[in-house]
Amino acid sequence: MKRFLIILFVQSAVCLAQQPIEMDLWPGGAPESNGLAKNERGEDYSIAKLYVYRPDQQKNTRAAVVICPGGGYAGLAMNHEGHDMASWFNTQGITLVVLKYRMPNGHHDVPLSDAEQAMRIVRQHAKEWQLNPDKIGVMGASAGGHLAATLATRYSSADVRPDFQILLYPVINMKNGSPALLGQNPSDELMTKYSPDLQVKINTPPAFITVSSDDRLVPHSILYYQALLEKKVSACLHAYSSGGHGWGFRDDFLYKRQWTEELEKWLRIQNKLK
Repeated sequence: MKRFLIILFVQSAVCLAQQPIEMDLWPGGAPESNGLAKNERGEDYSIAKLYVYRPDQQKNTRAAVVICPGGGYAGLAMNHEGHDMASWFNTQGITLVVLKYRMPNGHHDVPLSDAEQAMRIVRQHAKEWQLNPDKIGVMGASAGGHLAATLATRYSSADVRPDFQILLYPVINMKNGSPALLGQNPSDELMTKYSPDLQVKINTPPAFITVSSDDRLVPHSILYYQALLEKKVSACLHAYSSGGHGWGFRDDFLYKRQWTEELEKWLRIQNKLK
């Protein structure tokens, strides 16, 4: 019984430590509505939120990552591509900010607007959260990786520019369109605008990209990597032989230890863990 109580206490302490700060992204109302309300599962994609997980003060490196979960711009994989990564990042001394962004629903600028606002808010709270405003990165998986890469290549001002980008199996090229984001039969101009590999500039932030070679859903990550190198932007690409698509932080992904170790090394090289 005593051992059981000790285990229960430790588990409770871990859970308590992982309780995030929750805040509305647009407390005064978003500048553009996506016209959505709650769906049949009670999910409300008309409201964007931030969930802020802060590390131990003694470990704090003053770096932060805003993470955009995937879901094909029709839903959000908030756990294995979001919340579940908080403990790992906090162990590295990094604040993790999970972004619940709004679905486009025919308004293709809405997710990017939310991502920019998330960066803006994190920098506004930098002093309060003990962050260095020059060490704020963006991360995303799948469609969230597309959103992260779009922010990294098309940010509208310096205060929303990420200092680095971390992409897991990102959607990159809109060659065949994306009905959930761009609608049916989007123009060539719109597809180009939302293809991060075609929007890379010399001031695009450094990138860490990891994919599975057998991922049949998003085979275009190499295009983004090549585009970054052509503009002399620091980038690394890790491709694992198997795993498919959508593994996120799941334990059953064979290369979970490898990609997290490689990310830790890369963050050290980028001086984000000092």
